[in-house]
Amino acid sequence: MQRREEAEAEFDRAWNDARHTRVELPAVDVNRVLAERYATEHPVLLTRVSLWDMEVRKAGDPASFIPYVVEEGTAEAWVPGRSGGALGDRFVRKSSQKLWRDPERYGLVLEEVWLDHERQVVTFLGRAELPDARGGLLKADTGQPLFHVQHGVAGTEERPTNTWRIVLLTAEADEELLDVFRAMAADPWLPGFVENYVRDVLGVEPTRRDTA
Repeated sequence: MQRREEAEAEFDRAWNDARHTRVELPAVDVNRVLAERYATEHPVLLTRVSLWDMEVRKAGDPASFIPYVVEEGTAEAWVPGRSGGALGDRFVRKSSQKLWRDPERYGLVLEEVWLDHERQVVTFLGRAELPDARGGLLKADTGQPLFHVQHGVAGTEERPTNTWRIVLLTAEADEELLDVFRAMAADPWLPGFVENYVRDVLGVEPTRRDTA
């Protein structure tokens, strides 16, 4: 795998290519949304530290944090050339995910992943092919364009925000795909992976208020 700086530069080149379909969702003030739109058995305060912990966990274990996207039993992450052990800051992963344009269908997504702990950004680069953990060749689903994603944390320690941007490697901007992400941006709730972190890691059930 290339160095993290090279991976981030590859993401930026793709992002700056006007032919591609690019979306940056509004940063989510997680504590404000949690306080305004959820009921919890006791107050919950997410810090930058905890939100970054969530991003690191999610990068290596998407099945636990985005089960509404990943098909059960299909997710796996590994370090190329290594058998077992901790993933570290550079690894690859595969999962069968709902297609952006057709969420009733799943397709294999292959990604190389880099963690930048200083900037608190995770870079995912979509790949058409990757060797699997046992040396076989995996091929990504061709039902949608390859895409790169950056998840991150911004804001202050006491008032962190969740950030997210995606670039799909299209030949020209795709309005149908853009509509998918416009709908995501209009969702008033926390991202599902934040809800799952609060519930499954912090042990607090975040119940959506009916008035949200």
